[in-house]
Amino acid sequence: MSVTIVCRQAHTADVEALYELIQGYAAKGIMLPRSREALTRGIDSFVVAEDGGKLIGCGSLCRLGNDLVEIRSLGIAEGYKGQRIGSRLVEALIQEARTQGIPKVMALTYEVSFFQKNGFEIVDKEIFPEKVWTDCVNCPKQQCCDEIAVLRKIG
Repeated sequence: MSVTIVCRQAHTADVEALYELIQGYAAKGIMLPRSREALTRGIDSFVVAEDGGKLIGCGSLCRLGNDLVEIRSLGIAEGYKGQRIGSRLVEALIQEARTQGIPKVMALTYEVSFFQKNGFEIVDKEIFPEKVWTDCVNCPKQQCCDEIAVLRKIG
């Protein structure tokens, strides 16, 4: 029997599974950690993918200005990578940005080719002062950031 993978809005009941998935990436230094409290407060910004009721992927949107949102905390559970689940999550997040009337979606990433396949272009990080002053100012990698900025215009 084949179970269909579903993308949906996250719920408070997803917090623990979100926390575990994000912590796995954070432990490798490729995603910022999020506390359970922060996840609970920001649960409305998350979209999740599930397979038979098991949370297998996530992503969130963070508003950085009137015309800009950032895709954050995009991750897929081991064993599910390479099945276009990440692309489905990105499309769900882009649709949410469209619904909110926000014309630009950005991300900081190590997975540049993934984002390029999803319609993003590499851009200079410095064009996002909203991001720099919101998050980067507190990041331990601030002075030696090795993530690549990508942007997709949808408006």
